[in-house]
Amino acid sequence: MNQSQILIIEDDPAVAQGLQAGLLREGFAVIWKSTGADGTAQAQKNPPHLVLLDIRLPDGSGFDFCRQMRQMGLHFPIIMLTARHDEVDKVLGLEMGADDYVTKPFGLRELVSRIRAQLRRAYGDYASADSSVVVIADLVLDQTTGQVRRGESIVALTPIEFRLLTHLARHRGQALTRGQIVEAVWGYAPDLESEKSVNVHIRHLREKIENDPSHPQLILTVPGLGYRLANEITES
Repeated sequence: MNQSQILIIEDDPAVAQGLQAGLLREGFAVIWKSTGADGTAQAQKNPPHLVLLDIRLPDGSGFDFCRQMRQMGLHFPIIMLTARHDEVDKVLGLEMGADDYVTKPFGLRELVSRIRAQLRRAYGDYASADSSVVVIADLVLDQTTGQVRRGESIVALTPIEFRLLTHLARHRGQALTRGQIVEAVWGYAPDLESEKSVNVHIRHLREKIENDPSHPQLILTVPGLGYRLANEITES
């Protein structure tokens, strides 16, 4: 991959400049915007490879700007930066379309590890999979474009949702624990909170791809374990 561009949306100059300096040392290209509106405009004009998005911004909530970017059709990974420890806030970020979150204070090494994991998943690993097309019932997953289609329509998935669905498809019929899903899709060791976040993303996926999300036929729950994808799929 060429030099990855990171967009930081953070109003605290000390935090932003510290992140910018650290990420530049790690070999990333970095752009910093101090408001949600400026950051969103920058992302729309010149989409970065990944966004670091603070929750508390002077012109609104990072949650809202995250949702706006997703509604604009921007599908790069978004990592939320939050000083809060409330699990509800973390779940809300995932609900708005975020891929991951880091709670302040955090170490640069941890953040860089999470950034690299998101970049690998979004632009690396699945692009080199043996099969470029996966068919799930009436859904077509195209690895080369990162798009999911149902007939002539595109099903709008976030990068993490696309990777999650792809991972389930490549292990069709196999029961996967939440921990296994976190390690494969997020790229880091699972913990209780990250395993709970799997449930949020599974719910989002079901809402987007199941005919009746309350009675799923594609993504099945394995009680006491995790999830599996139904066997009725073919791969080309």
